[in-house]
Amino acid sequence: MREKLLALSALQKVDVEIAALKKSAENYPKEIAELERALAQEKAAVDLEKTKLDDLDKQRLNLEQTIAEEKDKIRKWEARLTEQRSTREYSALAREIDIAKKGQQTMAEEVVELGKQSTIQREVARTKAADFDGKSKGLVEKVDQLKAKLAEVEAQVRGVDGKRGDAAKDVDGDLLRRYDTIRKKRMPALVPLVAPGTCTGCRMAIRAQLYNMLVASKGYDTCPSCMRIIYAEEALAAPK
Repeated sequence: MREKLLALSALQKVDVEIAALKKSAENYPKEIAELERALAQEKAAVDLEKTKLDDLDKQRLNLEQTIAEEKDKIRKWEARLTEQRSTREYSALAREIDIAKKGQQTMAEEVVELGKQSTIQREVARTKAADFDGKSKGLVEKVDQLKAKLAEVEAQVRGVDGKRGDAAKDVDGDLLRRYDTIRKKRMPALVPLVAPGTCTGCRMAIRAQLYNMLVASKGYDTCPSCMRIIYAEEALAAPK
């Protein structure tokens, strides 16, 4: 019985080591996700300012294209003025030309205003991009550091997993299945009783008869309270 307990205790030490490693890195994925989210938000802010600048430039280019088309149309109308045979037709066409020229002038003023807005927005976008370059460098470095730490822990866990396989081979099959069922719910799954018979897993007192039996047999049983595997701590003490 003592040999079974020793084998299971050795396995649990490995499981505790694995749990500690995983615990040490459990916040890494969350921290990485938060940093990547912050990086994405900063990048989105930069892209937004660039989009605003692109929209202003696009509006200005469209207006310049429209002005060019209007100028061409006005030239054609002015060429047709001399062809008009009646004063009425001449006046009507001249009025259309005047309206077109006023519209062209309004659009030209809008082009100037858009140019001013573009100059301001270009500086805003440049400043935002420069800020992003500074912040992103630090964020990327932190993400890389956390990923490196996470990879290191994962490598350690894989190494310890190999030790667990070896340790599990030495554990009695039925006892191993019982232990694995318990450890999925609570760890440690194997706990000692301390005199005069207290479960160190849940701190509940055990019947004196059960405690005395475990001391004498150096065996194991189940805690009636927390359902962990229990044994008398004397069972694993080194023989005198």
